[in-house]
Amino acid sequence: MSITATGTAAGAAEVVVGRSSLTAEEVVAVARGGARVHLGDDALKALADGRDRVRALAEGEQPAYGVSTGFGALATRHIAPDLRARLQRSLVRSHAAGSGPEVEREVVRALMLLRLRTLASGGTGVEPATARALAGLLNAGITPVVLEYGSLGCSGDLAPLSHVALALMGEGEVRDASGELRPAADALRAAGLEPVELGAKEGLALINGTDGMLGMLLLACHDLERLLRTADVTAAMSVEALLGTDRVFAADLQDMRPHPGQADAAANMLALLDGSPIVASHRGPECTRVQDAYSLRCAPQVAGAARDTLAHARTVAERELAAVIDNPVITPDGRVESNGNFHGAPVGYVLDFLAIAAADVASIAERRTDRMLDVARSHGLPAFLADDPGVDSGHMIAQYTQAGLVSEMKRLAAPASVDSIPSSAMQEDHVSMGWAAARTLRRSVAALTDVLAVELLTAARALDLRSPLEPGPATGAVRDAVRTRVPGPGPDRYLAPEIAEVAALITDGTAVEAAASVTPLR
Repeated sequence: MSITATGTAAGAAEVVVGRSSLTAEEVVAVARGGARVHLGDDALKALADGRDRVRALAEGEQPAYGVSTGFGALATRHIAPDLRARLQRSLVRSHAAGSGPEVEREVVRALMLLRLRTLASGGTGVEPATARALAGLLNAGITPVVLEYGSLGCSGDLAPLSHVALALMGEGEVRDASGELRPAADALRAAGLEPVELGAKEGLALINGTDGMLGMLLLACHDLERLLRTADVTAAMSVEALLGTDRVFAADLQDMRPHPGQADAAANMLALLDGSPIVASHRGPECTRVQDAYSLRCAPQVAGAARDTLAHARTVAERELAAVIDNPVITPDGRVESNGNFHGAPVGYVLDFLAIAAADVASIAERRTDRMLDVARSHGLPAFLADDPGVDSGHMIAQYTQAGLVSEMKRLAAPASVDSIPSSAMQEDHVSMGWAAARTLRRSVAALTDVLAVELLTAARALDLRSPLEPGPATGAVRDAVRTRVPGPGPDRYLAPEIAEVAALITDGTAVEAAASVTPLR
């Protein structure tokens, strides 16, 4: 696959979908940036070859799961040739049984692209026209309405993918490029697209994959990479604001426990605090403190463990991006084999791991924030960083918000992947719950953004209150970026919009970019 133009704005890029693996960047470009997709020549040949194999299978006398039989616990019934097209339509209609709120547009686009990639491998046996139709939906900006609940993460994300397949058939509801809710048939007609007439095995091939949970994993990894760098920035600012030491982040100390994520986080914090007049002000013998609190001293150990967990999750995601998932599947030598590759355990586990890591990074950030607000532990800062403590409450309730978010993240970190629940009359008697793990991870990533926003807002205010001492060049650049959107210390103001502004500063990358403009970050 390749992105043939730079940028991720709508219309600015095109992803060529062939037989080889997608990259995480390509998935994000299509899911969030509106990049167009194009089926490569190798994909079209693979699709034609795979379809020929399914056609031969359908015409043969040997029963083939999903081609000439029913599905799941109904796989023992032989389906007559004149009922097989109906079989595929019925499969999609019955499996489009989701409930709850709509899933986000970027998630639906990601799962559509990932299913298209598997179709393009030729291993599923669909018609080239069916793959073209799915690409056409993406390029027209048509997003099928996929609902929150319905996937158990085994036999793939059946219900979510069925809602997409239903739209390809011209049924169900979609959001058009402007976001308007419309009947699928109307939206297809307006875009100049024809509904798909599903042939043998095509309904099954469209819905039998881990594409939803994988798409959410890739989006979460993309976000967490930025958030973990942000956590290094906010931790460094808090250390500085609390008159902590940077000596504990020295490279030789990190080398004594050689975890790569820890080394990167510590190097970032050391660089961020380099040249800080505040840190220099208490380096002499007059400073009698022997150690900083764990939330300061151990910041690289926690953020570093999260980085290493993210690295493992990326490895799993890269393997899954190269996978061809369907059941039955057409092997490279032309056999059609039943298999269990649709089980979501590999993806479900790392989704759960990341939710645990995100919760712990948020937890340590909240502890640093609380320390800056406590007059007994902040080393000279006013109570709650208030302008007039008692009259003003400062950031008291911002920390409450942080605490509520962290508590929620701890609940969200309970692993979904251990909660198998049997289905399909005990034929599908062990499932991954990977989709549920992905949904909770998305909430955790959003919560972590807000937790770090409160720490960043609080640390910036605390650094201002250390005046006339100035922060270091890198942390000062981040403080200045915050000040472009949020005023400095003063009497109490409406605080919720300020938290939202700083959260946006984190989400759009400005906070990390401000620090990186002064010192490189790992």
